[in-house]
Amino acid sequence: MSRKILVLDTTLRDGEQVPGAKLNLHEKIELAHQLKALNVDIIEAGFAASSQGDFNSIKEIASQIGNGSIMITALARAVKSDIDAVYQSIKMAQNPLIHIVLGTSEVHVNKKFNKTMEEVMEMGVDAVKYAKTLMPHVQYSTEDASRSEFEYLWKTIEAVVKAGATMINIPDTVGYAVPEEFGELIGKLNYRLKNLNDKVILSVHCHNDTGLATANTLAAIKNGADKIECTINGLGERAGNAALEEVVMAMKLRSAYYDAHTDINTKEICRTSRLVSNLTGLDIQVNKAITGDNAFAHSSGIHQDGLLKDRAVYEVIAPEDVGVEKMDIILTARSGRHAFRNAAEKLGYRYHSETEFEALFNQFLELADAKKEVYDYDVYYLLQRHNSSRADGGHGSAGAGLDLYELVSFQVISNDIFPTATIKLKKGNETFKHSAVGDGPIDALYTAIKDITGLDVDLKEYKISSMSRGKEALGRVSIRICHDEKIYTARAMDTDVIKASALALINGLNAIILEKVN
Repeated sequence: MSRKILVLDTTLRDGEQVPGAKLNLHEKIELAHQLKALNVDIIEAGFAASSQGDFNSIKEIASQIGNGSIMITALARAVKSDIDAVYQSIKMAQNPLIHIVLGTSEVHVNKKFNKTMEEVMEMGVDAVKYAKTLMPHVQYSTEDASRSEFEYLWKTIEAVVKAGATMINIPDTVGYAVPEEFGELIGKLNYRLKNLNDKVILSVHCHNDTGLATANTLAAIKNGADKIECTINGLGERAGNAALEEVVMAMKLRSAYYDAHTDINTKEICRTSRLVSNLTGLDIQVNKAITGDNAFAHSSGIHQDGLLKDRAVYEVIAPEDVGVEKMDIILTARSGRHAFRNAAEKLGYRYHSETEFEALFNQFLELADAKKEVYDYDVYYLLQRHNSSRADGGHGSAGAGLDLYELVSFQVISNDIFPTATIKLKKGNETFKHSAVGDGPIDALYTAIKDITGLDVDLKEYKISSMSRGKEALGRVSIRICHDEKIYTARAMDTDVIKASALALINGLNAIILEKVN
């Protein structure tokens, strides 16, 4: 029978240690609610003794979120004052857990604590005994375990288990481990621990200093680990931690190999990832596994051809499984005939001959070379121009009589009193002009565009990224908008990011119009 692997999310503790990722109380509670929707087993809500603000946020999360089966924990050093702070902050939760951390490697014992091995072990045992008088569940983390001498590591584990620890966590604190070696370590510890007390849960916490956090975590699962500690988007100290989404989806994809599963609601993965990115202000790299913008985007003609024949050709994970709306076929100069034909037929185009299609495809390639990325509305206008030049007048062609919005000109004034935007759009033979104020220049610009089109859309995500270097760098704006409870993704590029912002929204609104017709 498949083993259930517990998932502890430490985004609110280890993830918040990233410079610039500090969250306020409201943001922490919002993220904790989303982690509950994701169905993690344990939320590590912070480091209670670090500040009054952290203590208060942990206490609020324990009160609001810890009212069901989900466990709430916070970190403590092996000192009484830290353990007391954790106890006071999480005692309102139905399932509280005290988490104690203390180093076991020679460098930690000698350099960090300046104590003997025996003295440090005694500190750990005393801390667990005290924590056990406060709460039934105590986790003990052997910090820097992957660089520890094995027999000392085991003696420490044996001693704290006898003192009452119910979970033993093996951290690869500085990303020193490699999968084969770490898997072997976990296998040996698992064998001894199960013989000592088979009720104690064996856990791992891997850092990503050499890019092996996910691989080390999976090797640990394969070798008997019962619990994993992760963060959303792999956030964490230095190069970060094992990314929850990567470990969970690797297990789901290869469940037979690992003979293990989690109870994570994978359809909430993308929503959680975006929330963490938005709250922390830390962008997700575009090629990030599972949650990056390009994780389910395809621009190679060979890949697009295969996907259009059968998605299994180049997708082993369905985007819908992680909460992504759909795979994204990006039309570029590398796109082949199959991808362009699919985009054209999606807009209702029916060509009369292969010669006609080839001429149209060559026009598309010229456009793609000039624009880098081609969107549905670009294809639509290409088809319209082609149809109008046909001798038969384009009868039965794509989108007959349908006009889309085009940007004519715009002006944006940014200040701290009344940021304003004036925009002129064209739709067919009609021209529209409108001005609006907003909280900032983009808000004013988007309000003016929405007022002209009359489409009720809600901006869910707005992101700018640089596509090249120098003062003439291309800025790429990516947005997600919601209309009639459906999400639409749109992009645009320009050296002027304000213009790219306007074009991105217009592209999204045109996509809504095209879908309503087709």
